[in-house]
Amino acid sequence: MTPRTRWRPHLPPVRPPLFRGRLHDARTATAVGRWLGAAVAVCFVTGLISHYLQHPPAWSADRLPSRPVWGYRLTQGLHVATGLAAIVLLLAKLWAVYPRLYVRPPVRSVRHGLERLSVAVLVATAVFQLFTGLLNIVEWYPWPFPFVQTHFAVAWVVAGSLLLHIAVKAPDIRAHWGRRSAGTLALPAEDARDRRSLMLGVGAAVGAVTLTTVGQAFTPLKRLDLLAPRHPDHGPQGLPVNRTVAAAGVTARALRDWRLEVLGPAPYSLTLDQLRSLTQTSARLPISCVEGWSVEARWGGVRVRDLVERAGGRPGADVRVVSLEVRGDYRVMEMGREYAEDPLTLLALTLNGRVLSPDHGYPARIIAPNRPGVLQTKWVTRLEVL
Repeated sequence: MTPRTRWRPHLPPVRPPLFRGRLHDARTATAVGRWLGAAVAVCFVTGLISHYLQHPPAWSADRLPSRPVWGYRLTQGLHVATGLAAIVLLLAKLWAVYPRLYVRPPVRSVRHGLERLSVAVLVATAVFQLFTGLLNIVEWYPWPFPFVQTHFAVAWVVAGSLLLHIAVKAPDIRAHWGRRSAGTLALPAEDARDRRSLMLGVGAAVGAVTLTTVGQAFTPLKRLDLLAPRHPDHGPQGLPVNRTVAAAGVTARALRDWRLEVLGPAPYSLTLDQLRSLTQTSARLPISCVEGWSVEARWGGVRVRDLVERAGGRPGADVRVVSLEVRGDYRVMEMGREYAEDPLTLLALTLNGRVLSPDHGYPARIIAPNRPGVLQTKWVTRLEVL
């Protein structure tokens, strides 16, 4: 009797994918990598500026400059614009190099293994950094960790991984840096036209993303602001608002009973009418937020240094600002002497000639030059001379 033959499914052999695209080469990767490296460098430097303006070490708090007045507007606008451009460039870079992920054997030597590990760290952290940054500018946080601290920490990992990658790949980069470099000349000459077309397409994509988003900070291009989450003219009194009076938990009763307390060697308090009776100063200043939008407006109010002087504060004193907010990371803000002494730093009562709306901080808010928007405290109820 013939034994029954066990049936087994017939599966096709597993083979690694083949990549026959001619432009998955070192020249393409180097050309895109130059742009991407420049964008990451700008993001890193401007990100450090933003972070240390928001969270200065104790030793530097009194050294942060209040001029130029447009400084933070420029650096944060560049940070977000280059970050958005870097998303396009990162996708193009990954397209150029992804066939190498399927190299067999996956690890050929200790050096090769370390190189692959460094690339894995670089790719993972770069993707994380850019896409969490993208979600931050639309104020969507679908994660349990604090964004600011995590974004700052991972930025250093990205920078270190990028420098290590450049060091490891320096021979390849040098060989394919220019059109006349030895490695480039060794590639098929017929690929050059297609590569130029590819680079033109990548450049056009970067340009399209930039032109349709940068208007949120560079207002001459605001009519092209189609893809950015903010438009510089949209919001109460013609300015965007990130945090409304309702979100801050500021009640109508708190606003109705409002008084300004100024604590110092000679403490005092003022009603809104008394504050309005003091010498008023007008200043045209931008308000600039970490999400990348900014807009210039005319603010009117009382100079903070005049309020400090009236409370007996010494010249160059620091000031702590307390808001009516019942919750929020920036309910209490400290202002170094460069800001507190600047004649353009105001406890603002008006915006473009009109009384502040509740969402813009009625009855009084801080407006200072070269300062992140999260530190332009709204609904100010107390100033403490330190």
